[in-house]
Amino acid sequence: MKKRSIFHIPSIFIFIILVLAPIDLATAGQRSHGLSAFGKLKYSPDFKHFDYVNPSAPKGGRISMIGTAGLVTFDSLNGYILKGDPAQGLGRTTDTLTVFDQLMVRAWDEPSSVYGLVAESAEVADDRKSVVFYLRNAARFSDGTRLTAEDVKFSFDILKDKGHPAYSIRLRDVVRAEVLAPDKIRYDFQGEAVRDLLLAVAELPIFSKAFYASRKFEETSLEPPIGSGPYKIGDFKTGRYITYVRRDDYWARDLPVSKGKYNFDELRYEYYRDRSIELEALKGQSYDLREEFTSRDWATAYDVPAVHEKRLIRRVLEDKRPSGAQGFFINIRRNKFKDIRVRQALDLAFDFEWTNKNIFYDHYKRTASYFENSDMKATGAPVGKELELLQRFRDKLPKSVFEGVYTPPVSNGSGQDRKNLRAASKLLSAAGWTVRGGKRFNAKGEELKIEFLIYSPSFERVIAPYVKNLKLIGVDASIRRVDPAQYQRRVKGFEFDITTQRFVMRLTPGIELRNILGSKAADAVGSYNLAGVKDPVIDALIEEVISAGSRDDMVAAARALDRVLRAGHYWVPHWYKASHTVAYWDKFSEPKIRTPYNRGIIETWWYDNEKAARLEKK
Repeated sequence: MKKRSIFHIPSIFIFIILVLAPIDLATAGQRSHGLSAFGKLKYSPDFKHFDYVNPSAPKGGRISMIGTAGLVTFDSLNGYILKGDPAQGLGRTTDTLTVFDQLMVRAWDEPSSVYGLVAESAEVADDRKSVVFYLRNAARFSDGTRLTAEDVKFSFDILKDKGHPAYSIRLRDVVRAEVLAPDKIRYDFQGEAVRDLLLAVAELPIFSKAFYASRKFEETSLEPPIGSGPYKIGDFKTGRYITYVRRDDYWARDLPVSKGKYNFDELRYEYYRDRSIELEALKGQSYDLREEFTSRDWATAYDVPAVHEKRLIRRVLEDKRPSGAQGFFINIRRNKFKDIRVRQALDLAFDFEWTNKNIFYDHYKRTASYFENSDMKATGAPVGKELELLQRFRDKLPKSVFEGVYTPPVSNGSGQDRKNLRAASKLLSAAGWTVRGGKRFNAKGEELKIEFLIYSPSFERVIAPYVKNLKLIGVDASIRRVDPAQYQRRVKGFEFDITTQRFVMRLTPGIELRNILGSKAADAVGSYNLAGVKDPVIDALIEEVISAGSRDDMVAAARALDRVLRAGHYWVPHWYKASHTVAYWDKFSEPKIRTPYNRGIIETWWYDNEKAARLEKK
């Protein structure tokens, strides 16, 4: 669930579904082969395969990788609960099917659409308050047993009741799942914000009810679960590696949504506790592929013969998804951060320009928006639908929201911009934190101390100059590095002052926003509302995003939400790049068309025997 590096930190990937395209979704009351957020599907009912795959791709070979989730170990094979650290390839944050199938799966060349996998089709009620899925009779678990509507209902019930809190929040308005027949299930919804609920239930993982009849779903376990997906768990060793073995008997291998996908016989994820060792292991061919998250290494560490000889390939893969919200998130549950002026002062003290030049080799752009790299990013003064929406809350918002949008300060790049530091110092003084003996105290005599919680030593190079600047304005700042397991526990329980995080917003953001920014999630242990945001205006704008009936309305609501969030100074924004930087040994091939909204490596690449043979000879 998290990315480790000095610039891409713990990540939370949450994706939904939208649509643009030429084919009308079946009208309400009619069965359709797919679902879309806004009523259009690209692929017709008789499509043969997705455009971005090679339907004739050969099967075979292995790809070994460093996981993108950022954990340096794992202690569980259950990634759908709050407890434990799940292995890469399992859990609610993965965007690639491995062990568990879903009713429908997304198409990675559309912003928001899903097509039938376990469900052959779906029928949406006239009022969109319910949906019926019709299951394929051929669906099977890896033990050969049939997958039925009872398994689908069990999965929904257990996730909502005992799964990670993200599920209870996301599925709050899904009233029930009702089995109508072994191959037929209906979901009922409440409220008006039902657009995303159709897609949310379509993408839930499906577990075996029989398997969990004698096991506790809510407990961590290293027993491989029974799934119905294209892979099953193979060999693994906690803290070292985990493998997934392709199933030759995968029931859905010939379906249009599966053609040309999942071509590797084995997926293997390697775990290293030290990034420098991890990089050297790639150069030594101990594994095959690595997404590089350290700009310094990307700029300097690949000057080796294998790269010059094009045996070790370096690629920059364009990423058209929103780059999301990455930054230092400030825990406003703590009294010292409740004054907005304190939080704004923290922003002023961080020198991105110096950091980007001296640490990141000018590899990044400054993040300003929660929806960076997308049309949902607020710019300038609000106009049109966005302004109309904000006018409803004018008496609850600062004037600045209507005059422009907050953007992070730009420094002179010296590392200690005196103008910004003076402005930060004035804000702290105005907030009641006065300087005595070079340190700041409030009226109660409490000293202003701030601790940055991290688990990776590599990030200390970024924070240390920031800490120095904070000390210059009287803040007793420090870095607290803990082991990954303790880090996870403390973040889940909000036991920190400031921590780093990255939220990648969906192409069509929806109900997951409640868990990231909603008031009800602020006190829910394990939620992603790290800052502890509790604002009725933000809650209302989240609901506007979720209930928007058109793409234009959704964009306007997202921009309004972005504008209000940025005015609240809940974070010190970091940086972004709209691409994936990947290094891999030249033994793989890929389709001619790349997926614009996914790396596509696991799903669509394949092992190339000829390239591998040439590589062995070099």
